[in-house]
Amino acid sequence: MRGMSQEQLGAAIGLTFQQVQKYERAANRIGASRLWQLSRVLDVRPSFFYDTTDPVRAAAMPGGFAEPPAEAFDADPLRRRETIELVEAYHAIPDAVVRRRLFELARALAAEHEVPVLERSKRARKYPRREPRK
Repeated sequence: MRGMSQEQLGAAIGLTFQQVQKYERAANRIGASRLWQLSRVLDVRPSFFYDTTDPVRAAAMPGGFAEPPAEAFDADPLRRRETIELVEAYHAIPDAVVRRRLFELARALAAEHEVPVLERSKRARKYPRREPRK
């Protein structure tokens, strides 16, 4: 809004732009005092943030944030907390044989639920399947 970047908005209210992004994506809740600060910086009434207009049907606000929209953080499965914790747990297993068996189990489970080739998206497989060791 107002041609202001997330970084500029964050600086105006004493936050980092990452925190502003979290508020914008609704990853964090905004307290009443912070909402009041935002309304003063953006020169809108606090009731602006409680607008009940359906955002899908509402007209786009001219200007918006000056930065182009970024891809959602959660869109990349490699950035999800669950994936990171899984990889950390996997690498914490001291026995290489057990790690390999867990890896093969995960592959086998994934293969059971794999979408048939005709229905699969055009995205190429990142790691091609290998024949099991004998």
